[in-house]
Amino acid sequence: MLGSLYLSEILKFVPCTLCWYQRILMYPLAIILLVGVLRRDKGVFLYVLPFSILGIGVSTYHYLLQKTDLFTHSAVCNSGIPCTTTWINLYGFVTIPFLALAAFLAITLMGLLFWSQEMEGDQA
Repeated sequence: MLGSLYLSEILKFVPCTLCWYQRILMYPLAIILLVGVLRRDKGVFLYVLPFSILGIGVSTYHYLLQKTDLFTHSAVCNSGIPCTTTWINLYGFVTIPFLALAAFLAITLMGLLFWSQEMEGDQA
C-alpha cells in the first residue's frame, strides 16, 4: 500500500484503471489485517482471502497485458493512462503489476498457511 502511494504521490506516476482496481483490493487488506492482528482474530484469513485472490487475478491480467500480446484489445483501459504503460521495469520483468501480484500472492499464501495450521490445531 505504501509503495503505491509513494509511486503516485512522490514520483508522480499516474495510475491506470487496472492499477486503481488493484489498489481497491489492496488498501482494505491493510486495514483488515491490522484490525485482525490487534484483535487476535483467528478467522481474519476468511476476510482477507477474497480480496487477495481477486487481486491475484487483476494483477496477473495487468502484468500479461503489459508483457504479452494476449490482451491487445483490452476494453478496461480505453480511457486515461494506458494500462500498458510501464513506469518501472527492473531486470526486464519487475513492473508495478508484478509487485502487486507478489504482494497478493504472499498474503494469499500466508493466509492459506495460517488456515491449514488452524485446521491442524482443531483436529488435535
